[in-house]
Amino acid sequence: MNSLDLARWQFGLTTLLHFAIVACSIGLVIYVAVMQTRWHRSGDERWLRLTKFFGKAMLLSFAVGVVTGILQTFQFGMNWSRFSAYVGDVFGAPLALEGLAAFFVEAVFLGLWMFGWGRLPRRLHLACLWIVAGAALLSAYAILVANSWMQHPVGYELVDGKAQLTNVLPVLFNLNVGLTTAHVLFAALLTGSVIVLAVAAWHLLRGRDAELFKPVAAMALKIGLVAAIGAATFGHFQGMLALKQQPMKMAAAEALYETESPAGLSLFALAGFAANPGDLLVDVKLPMALSLLNDFSPTSTVRGIDELQAEAVAEHGPGNYVPIVGLMYWSFRAMVGAGTAMIAVMALGCFLLWRGTLERSRRFLQLAIAAVALPFLAQAGGWILREGGRQPWVVEGLLKTDVANSANVGVWAVGLSLAGYLAFYLTTFFFSGRVLARELREGVEGEHTQSEPAGAEAAGRRSSSDLALTY
Repeated sequence: MNSLDLARWQFGLTTLLHFAIVACSIGLVIYVAVMQTRWHRSGDERWLRLTKFFGKAMLLSFAVGVVTGILQTFQFGMNWSRFSAYVGDVFGAPLALEGLAAFFVEAVFLGLWMFGWGRLPRRLHLACLWIVAGAALLSAYAILVANSWMQHPVGYELVDGKAQLTNVLPVLFNLNVGLTTAHVLFAALLTGSVIVLAVAAWHLLRGRDAELFKPVAAMALKIGLVAAIGAATFGHFQGMLALKQQPMKMAAAEALYETESPAGLSLFALAGFAANPGDLLVDVKLPMALSLLNDFSPTSTVRGIDELQAEAVAEHGPGNYVPIVGLMYWSFRAMVGAGTAMIAVMALGCFLLWRGTLERSRRFLQLAIAAVALPFLAQAGGWILREGGRQPWVVEGLLKTDVANSANVGVWAVGLSLAGYLAFYLTTFFFSGRVLARELREGVEGEHTQSEPAGAEAAGRRSSSDLALTY
């Protein structure tokens, strides 16, 4: 294993771990903002207690996300200096948007929200949290702009072997960015829904605070069902677009070696242990389904790996332009399978809610707790497909991965940084997970339940102990 392999492992593992936290943060901040809004509008103290209860999880996820995200950026200079030099002019605008605007706004207004209980007027305090939610979405959008450019580069020209930005509008606003952002937004909201539902189910199973957690479970089920369907819908449109922009990725995801018209959708396939075996031992297909999903025509042609490989050789010269088929195939099915399972869980929960038997359905509550792993499985599968399916390119059609790394960084340097990164990430996840699990298991009995003062004008009537941060 050389330094390039280690650098790829490092970036892949840390990205998967970091994005899991990003999805939690976005999903939870929206939920906490909705809970505080419901308290603000109704005056129902239950929503205040729930806002502070789930606010702990939100704050912890933001803290872990910031730490893991900062470490993530070091890799571009350490391991991928040639990639950074190649795309620097293009990535400057979206990364500046993410770092100087979105992240700065998040940090400022999250601090105001944390320390503003009782100090700020209620409306302003609530607005701070919604601004944090908006900034989190803007931050995710900026990163997805950069990632989408790597999938489908636009608005550039090559000058002295580097990509130079010629028009920022196609970079910021194109179909790939739009579909990806919508898919990730719904996926993050679904992640928050599954987490909130699992916490509510935990307490309902134990008969604790049913008057608090039953409405939370109902809200998570309704929002979660919409989010699951939204993520699946935009994910499907992403697949349709990828068949046109990155046909090799989708051919690998289907293990489709021969061009077919009409093309069947592979339900289950097995092959040898080679990265690209070429022949499948077992391939169970749903006839014409892939053609139908491609462009809603049951007879459309879907190009296979062999044809696309020959086309790539003719365009770019000799080489292997096929990603690891087995990894792409099963990553795609992990994502789709987990997503389908979450739709089923949310739909079943909504049915039980409609029947009025949700809190008495112990098997469903147990299922809801177990389902907390599903969004993370779907995220991992989706990102492995999105990034791995682009290989051997780091920028589709322009820059290969094997010439994008830092030339003067040796195996030991990358290996030690990989070990250090993983040790730090796993330690952070372990201790933050323990703290989070303890807080969520304890429930809300100890939460401050009396109404917050209406505005900052009451500050002079409170002692310093009243202003203590409850987190």
